[in-house]
Amino acid sequence: MGSIRVYKEMPPLNAKQIKELEVLKNMDDNEIDCSDIPELTKEELKKFKPARLRQRNSQKIAG
Repeated sequence: MGSIRVYKEMPPLNAKQIKELEVLKNMDDNEIDCSDIPELTKEELKKFKPARLRQRNSQKIAG
């Protein structure tokens, strides 16, 4: 399972948002409905690289 990151620039979460996040945090991966996400094509899958390789070759595009 992933984690939720909160940054200083983000507005504070309200009570409803915190409750929704708790529900999602406790949800089992098998309960997540992914049926609306299209499958990746073979061409898209060929473009994938491990994150450690992408970071090494990344470009700085802003300040």
